Amino acid sequence: MAVNPRRSVLYMPGSNARALEKAGSLDADVLILDLEDAVSPAQKALAREQVLAAVMAGGYGRRELVVRVNGFDTEWGRKDIEAFATAPIAALCLPKVESAAEIHAVVQVLKQAGARADLKLWAMAETPRGILAVNEIAGAHERMGAIVLGTSDLAKDLRVPHTPQRLGMLTALGLCVLAARANGIDVFDGVHLDLDDEDGLRLACEQGVELGFDGKTLIHPKQIAITNHLFSPSAEALARAEKIQVAWQQAMAEGKAVVLVDGRLVEALHVEEAVRLLAIAEQIAMK
Repeated sequence: MAVNPRRSVLYMPGSNARALEKAGSLDADVLILDLEDAVSPAQKALAREQVLAAVMAGGYGRRELVVRVNGFDTEWGRKDIEAFATAPIAALCLPKVESAAEIHAVVQVLKQAGARADLKLWAMAETPRGILAVNEIAGAHERMGAIVLGTSDLAKDLRVPHTPQRLGMLTALGLCVLAARANGIDVFDGVHLDLDDEDGLRLACEQGVELGFDGKTLIHPKQIAITNHLFSPSAEALARAEKIQVAWQQAMAEGKAVVLVDGRLVEALHVEEAVRLLAIAEQIAMK
């Protein structure tokens, strides 16, 4: 089973050359090199040049590289997309996507720019309109690779407070997970803003895991270790997955129709999840 652990998804400001250099030594699974929110208008062109030079130079190892471009309707958006169409990155992250039509427009620009066939698009869901259209966005094109929650903007638009339980955003979070699963792509939770609140980060990660997210977006390297730990399969889960896989294989070899592990019935769906967890653990170990 082909899996790619994306537990920690760290934003790095594209205008900060030192940060781009440091990123190559961090333990994040994914680096989003940011040309949008983290960059002032006066530095947009410089950031584009610096990020392009950085990804072309390499040195990021097994870390997956994603570039967050400016909005397609801004003066920088199209140039950003064209600049990275053939760059050695995994995906372009598109901010504030609100319709499938926006995805199709970007796809056309990529086609005209001769983009690689494996370059994916990650769409940010961070507005009410975007949340309501998230299923259409997630399935808009084969280039779609992930949905990324922008919970800061979303909370503002929804007029809900940032609380540990995030009750005001649970519907939106759930809709994004459903859309991702329905369309076979990944989905990442929004950022935790308080850098000194480790307990809050743990709670947010635990909630994200329970809601079904594949990983969490981060704003500082100090958040990586906790996030990686909590979005990794636990030792207990892996031990059970191994038992399920072995028991299933033995039962199939013996022609048995019923499989029990620790007194609990095991079906094909449990085996599929066990195989997924073991594959993720193997890839994490390789990282």
